Amino acid sequence: SILLGAGHVIGVDVDESALSIAAENVDGFEDMHLDMLHCNVHQLNTLRLTADTVILNPPFGTRKKGADMDFLSAALNIATSAVYSLHKSSTRGHIIKTVEAIVGPGRVQVIAEMKYNIEASYKFHKQKSKDVAVDLIYIK
Repeated sequence: SILLGAGHVIGVDVDESALSIAAENVDGFEDMHLDMLHCNVHQLNTLRLTADTVILNPPFGTRKKGADMDFLSAALNIATSAVYSLHKSSTRGHIIKTVEAIVGPGRVQVIAEMKYNIEASYKFHKQKSKDVAVDLIYIK
């Protein structure tokens, strides 16, 4: 988002190493206003952050049911204009129905369908990697 002209960006993650990698990725750019915030999704709701646009890649909610919706709920509380979020295509109907109940009908749109390769990174991952059908959802 910085490269597209955002005046200020806040990177949020519970994983400190992910924040470090993000900081390294923007280190060579000048005039980048980027802050990193180490917290979990439940802490986010207590911080009263606001942003024009929120872009998120939540956990898909298959290991912990509803985890994706916790992240999406936090994003909707923060965003003043738009949310862009990745979700498993198989949950499309549920995501749209649930979000439209919050923001109103016609404000949720699938803007891209893609394959997302997930590498095994947790003990519960049974395969070395797996392609997952994913939707990029835009909420206005």
